[in-house]
Amino acid sequence: MFDFSFSELVVVLLVALVVIGPERLPKVARTLGHLWGRTQRYINKMKSDISRDMELEELRQLKNKMQSEADTLEHSVRQATLEVDGEVMKLNRDLEQAVEQSQTQEQKPAKIPAGDTK
Repeated sequence: MFDFSFSELVVVLLVALVVIGPERLPKVARTLGHLWGRTQRYINKMKSDISRDMELEELRQLKNKMQSEADTLEHSVRQATLEVDGEVMKLNRDLEQAVEQSQTQEQKPAKIPAGDTK
């Protein structure tokens, strides 16, 4: 993130030693270390929260897409079922009509030809 060379770091430490003093420098360094650690943990937590939120949003979008596909498929199946039911009903009607016609033909008396005397 920041690019410090070794010489720049030495200059910063010498200035800190002069300004803060040798008695308080270890305590200040420890406090800065703790603050730096907290900052890094906070940043890492924020990154993971953002990543998790992005994954949740992707999953929501995937769920919505799958739901719409399922609805489309369900609609297609219902249409096909209605068409098949209509065809079955039509075939049943045709079959009933054929049965009725055959029954009416059987009920008619058979004509005996005039030349037969049995």
